[in-house]
Amino acid sequence: MDGYALRHGDLVSQGTTTLPVSQRIIAGDVPQALLAGSAARIFTGASLPAGADTVVAQEQCLAAHDHVTINTTTRLGQHIRRAGEDIEQGSTFMQAGCRIQPQAMGLIAANGIAAIPVFRRLKVALLSTGNELLMPGEAMQAGKFYNANHFTLTGLLQALGCEIVDLGITCDKLSATVDAFKYASTKADLIISSGGVSVGEEDHVKAAIEQLGTLDIWKLNIKPGKPLAFGHIGDKPFFGLPGNPVSLFVTFCLFARPFILSMQGVENVLPQTIRLSAQFSHEKKGTRQEYVRSYISTTDNGSVVTIFGKQGSGVLSSTVWANSLTIIPPTTTIIPGDQVEVIPFSELLT
Repeated sequence: MDGYALRHGDLVSQGTTTLPVSQRIIAGDVPQALLAGSAARIFTGASLPAGADTVVAQEQCLAAHDHVTINTTTRLGQHIRRAGEDIEQGSTFMQAGCRIQPQAMGLIAANGIAAIPVFRRLKVALLSTGNELLMPGEAMQAGKFYNANHFTLTGLLQALGCEIVDLGITCDKLSATVDAFKYASTKADLIISSGGVSVGEEDHVKAAIEQLGTLDIWKLNIKPGKPLAFGHIGDKPFFGLPGNPVSLFVTFCLFARPFILSMQGVENVLPQTIRLSAQFSHEKKGTRQEYVRSYISTTDNGSVVTIFGKQGSGVLSSTVWANSLTIIPPTTTIIPGDQVEVIPFSELLT
């Protein structure tokens, strides 16, 4: 703050005080000690001269020639930033396991630290399974569709700072799936595939993982996202995500993302939820826990949440419209006004 530095004791108890201005201090200067009975013109970011204990804002002062007149009530120590008021010497201001956000980068720099130890960028092998897949730009063919999942996963992994090892599309053959997973395990810290985790005759992920390593999780009691696989190929963890695009998006956010954060050294990896008033009905009691695409909005009565009209696991547009997932526990119905648990996308996509 621009103003005048002085000794609070030099101010008269009542009325106007006029003091000579003994020096002019700008940021980066090494000030002289303040002369008794004087003030120093001081600019934002400058160091306080020895002997000064108060700063009066220039808007509250009247400067004339080499004197300044102060006609306002002041408080001892006002407008002074003391050494150590933010970080005390020898204290810890960031714990291991913190994600380095932009504001943390500023705090590190503010303490004069040029480099800190961090986890190296995680390598994730990414592959898609399915004879039916085309890449964008290819001509559409009967019975085919474009590989949206590759790009959804690429964006999600990039947001987490991962280095992606793109292994392309694997055809629906057990031998090809085995070869692709075996190769992926030599190139990355984590393997993620999309599709091929259901129980059809051409779904070979389960058999391939069991042949190469261990399958620890097979199917979840959630909607969307029931067909999810997790296991290991050697010492490399593996996620087999569903082929349906919404199921893939939800299961990555809820399961793969926390796992990746943990591999990166983050300690608090689970998303935080909030409770909001539902502005929708959900009348069917399901047997699985549902994660429905929803939108948080603000009204005169506070924040509320509504849901997308089409909740099918292939309706990828619902994930673009939404800004949250609303949790509906098994055997639960919802009527407008009920309190529901909601996960904002800010907890899942950053």
